[in-house]
Amino acid sequence: METKLLRIAELARSYPEMQFTSLAHLLDEASLKQCHQELPDNKATGIMGVTKEEYGEELNNNVENLVRRMKKKSYRPQPARRTYIDKAGSKKKRPLGIPEHEDKIVQRGLAKILTSIYESDFLDCSFGFRPKRNCHDALKILNVYIERRRTNYIVDVDIKGFFDNVDHKWMMAFLEHRIKDPSILRLIARFLKAGYMEETKLYKESSGTPQGGVVSPILANIYLHYVLDLWFERKVRKECKGQAYLVRYADDFVCCFQYQQDAYKFFEGLKQRLAKFNLEVAEDKTNIISFGRFAEKKCRQNGNRKPSTFNFLGFTHYCGQSRKGKFRVKRKTDNKKMRAKLRQTKIWLKENRTKGAEFIMDKIRRSLIGYYNYYGITDNSPAVDLFRDNIRTLLFKWLNRRSQKKSFTWEKFVLFLKKFPLPRPTVKVSIYQLRDHINYIL
Repeated sequence: METKLLRIAELARSYPEMQFTSLAHLLDEASLKQCHQELPDNKATGIMGVTKEEYGEELNNNVENLVRRMKKKSYRPQPARRTYIDKAGSKKKRPLGIPEHEDKIVQRGLAKILTSIYESDFLDCSFGFRPKRNCHDALKILNVYIERRRTNYIVDVDIKGFFDNVDHKWMMAFLEHRIKDPSILRLIARFLKAGYMEETKLYKESSGTPQGGVVSPILANIYLHYVLDLWFERKVRKECKGQAYLVRYADDFVCCFQYQQDAYKFFEGLKQRLAKFNLEVAEDKTNIISFGRFAEKKCRQNGNRKPSTFNFLGFTHYCGQSRKGKFRVKRKTDNKKMRAKLRQTKIWLKENRTKGAEFIMDKIRRSLIGYYNYYGITDNSPAVDLFRDNIRTLLFKWLNRRSQKKSFTWEKFVLFLKKFPLPRPTVKVSIYQLRDHINYIL
């Protein structure tokens, strides 16, 4: 399958108007077995409760039966199991749809096919859930646009309930630009219409693609590629009097403008553009702010102390200065994200405080390393140090509640940390160290 996908990717790149008519044969037994192996272990199960390990016990028979049903057009995805997770900085819950393992296998195969076709179509402004691109790359290119280009205004936009409001008819229309294989289109349509189960009740919807599905990220990228990226590149930038740039990661995006009138014109046009595709802007979370090398001067003229800030990908971006006194964009961890992570750690410690010290400290150590790998970027060391200090305080509090008798004094706790040391944060990512594909964009 990999060789065939490379050939499809080559054709898609060489012939941007080409439509693919024969793709379903790629979902054969060998490729679906490979998709099964690639799926992560110990993940939450769907409504039938079948795990990867259980499905793999009769893998040959299960996949053979799956392929047979797909060829007979009788395969229908099960509804996703609806669950909810905490939303950072809010009392609201974020809905997730967890598919059955067999459906995850098919979605994995579909995601590979769609990625091979659309990766060459996607514009350079898109970074979310794409090969060899990540959140740090999006932050790096945004930093270049603000520091090295003529950015004076930022439009920080939030799309209201994007994954719940993806229009199925528009989604299928976008896919038909490149795909003419009815079997593949039928499969995707069935996944979109499968609905979800919540408290034994089935819900069918005519819009939305559930977060949590393996194929959802690539479908979201395709939808916003046509709704937002192409529109911004082919219409908005051409009509702007000054420079304009877009940086998008999944449904989160930030736009940079040279002139204020271009920023406001874009925002009004964006509301109309999204409404056409049954989406809307969350106006309470959307801001147009003065930001850049002249923002501080404008701020003083308007009688304000400091320029406004904006949040993107878990970081608060603010105007700062280098050691030489020149303008620099700086970043620190978004307070909402930090509080949410600390709250999550507190709950885990409360529930697991009676377990062995080695188990608890190994979990905390791995959690901290993961946190450092993402938030350990240029200028964010003070915020990461603060997070580590808060984790240490939580440990002291909850390890002292393992019984009615107090377990530690602070002096004993310090000795405990010498035996089980917390990893120290370091700068893992330099915002100014650009990767090859970012240099290509610039």
